[in-house]
Amino acid sequence: MSIRALISTMLAAVASLLVIGCTTTDERGDVSGHVAAAPTPVVGARWTYRGREGFRSPLIWEETHEVTAASAAGVTVRVTAKGGWLDIQRQETFVAPGMVHTGALMDIETRRFAMPLERYRFPLAPGATWNQWVDNYNETTKREGRINRYVRVGGWEKVSTPAGEFDAIRMRVLMRLDDDEFWRYPTTCNYVIWYAPAVGAAVREEKEAEYLERGDALDGIGTIRAQHTVLELVSYTPGRS
Repeated sequence: MSIRALISTMLAAVASLLVIGCTTTDERGDVSGHVAAAPTPVVGARWTYRGREGFRSPLIWEETHEVTAASAAGVTVRVTAKGGWLDIQRQETFVAPGMVHTGALMDIETRRFAMPLERYRFPLAPGATWNQWVDNYNETTKREGRINRYVRVGGWEKVSTPAGEFDAIRMRVLMRLDDDEFWRYPTTCNYVIWYAPAVGAAVREEKEAEYLERGDALDGIGTIRAQHTVLELVSYTPGRS
């Protein structure tokens, strides 16, 4: 077996183990409760988060998501992030709650999806799963590609954040991105997201990502950590209904 085939097999095995890990009882929480219905987007609704990325001397920033337009045609959200070397503003558009037309997958990039990306498949019910292969255009890298995103919904948990304590439903998200090069394999992401109906958004996100370097059998295989992020809700302001 070639080293490339071996690595592909290893990646598939790791993905399978991650999916199996999503079903362990310590991640399920309360699965006997209600489902999370789709929120109603309202102009002016604003969520402010505190972000932390890295291990030593981590980057700390404040990130705000604000609904700037909402109609039967779709929803537009302005995202700003400031702190450390970060000072960005981008825009996300949705064809319906949870259904992304343009937006980010891993970080601060903007992607245009050929079909809506199901960030949330409402109503969110414990045990639900979905798996998408989606063609997209990355406006940051100016490249087309195809990503894979798998989601498994867990149970309900009490989640404490700087904005308070929330009843939130837990989601495990596994992604394979389209950023492979001649010297590296695609980034794989392993996220945990807690969605709270009380604010119509995530209240906490834990994000881990890595990729493998290409090489022959003598060079060995290097694993590079690409992301180690925690995002917590700091405040929520309802919009103008």
